[in-house]
Amino acid sequence: MGALRHLYLKIEGLNPAGSIKFTAARGMIEAAERDGLLHADPARPPSRLIESTSGNLGVALAGLCAARGYALTCVVDPNTNRAAIATMRSLGAEVEMVTERDANGGFLGSRIAHLRARLAADPGLVWLNQYANPANPAAHADRTAPEILGAFHRVDYLFIGTGTGGTLMGCVQAFHRHSPHTRIVAVDALGSVTFGAAPATRHVPGLGTSRRPEIVDVCAPDDVIHVAEADTVTECRRLARSTGLLAGGSTGTVLAAVRRLSTVIPARATVVAISPDLGERYLESIYDDEWIANRGLAGPTEENTDVLV
Repeated sequence: MGALRHLYLKIEGLNPAGSIKFTAARGMIEAAERDGLLHADPARPPSRLIESTSGNLGVALAGLCAARGYALTCVVDPNTNRAAIATMRSLGAEVEMVTERDANGGFLGSRIAHLRARLAADPGLVWLNQYANPANPAAHADRTAPEILGAFHRVDYLFIGTGTGGTLMGCVQAFHRHSPHTRIVAVDALGSVTFGAAPATRHVPGLGTSRRPEIVDVCAPDDVIHVAEADTVTECRRLARSTGLLAGGSTGTVLAAVRRLSTVIPARATVVAISPDLGERYLESIYDDEWIANRGLAGPTEENTDVLV
């Protein structure tokens, strides 16, 4: 493995709601308010939102909707962490779970189908649609990317996990304008179809899709790295036991991609990786030995490989 000297994690788990999804949620709600789709008139029934989520966006939306007086329904699936579901409900959101996989072996298509059926039956619902809403990447172009650019004199590589693609596309837009030399690496889960790879069953929520989000331009990043979930688990556990940082699954996936490219990245390059969330919501999954064994995700022992950060 190459000896990277300047590797930095942008820890988004310290955001309100505990993840980078707070940025997207706030951006989409504010855009909907500007467009008149949502209102906070106490003399009228509250606006009612519905959204498909693997976990973190639902938590972020639930907190914001509670503060603004909106009703919220979150459509989730069996991969969604129980802690995230409990948090959504604690913040007042209604949670509906789909259990049938879609044609690509995931749940996203099934969640969207369920959501569309709910919209057809109740036209009063507002769907922010994180997968196609331009306010999603715009929030990251306006907030996430400038935070990184303002913290470093130069960024040579930027590693970004890809779920809906909002963070990726927003950062691509901003970096192409203000730091065109930065090489942007999109990190996806093995089994995700976003960048044209073959579909496969996935267990870790966050990154990857079984249906390409409309906002994603597959040609936008400079590189695309697919990471197996066993490597995600290994990287998360290595990081926790060597640095004391308990990171979420998406962070482990991103760091596994950094490790893979570390042999070709110049040692003095400044490398920034976005850490979408922390690990408390994954204690019953990627940090649980039985959960890992039941899903065949055991990887190499952490002691046999170097620590990145």
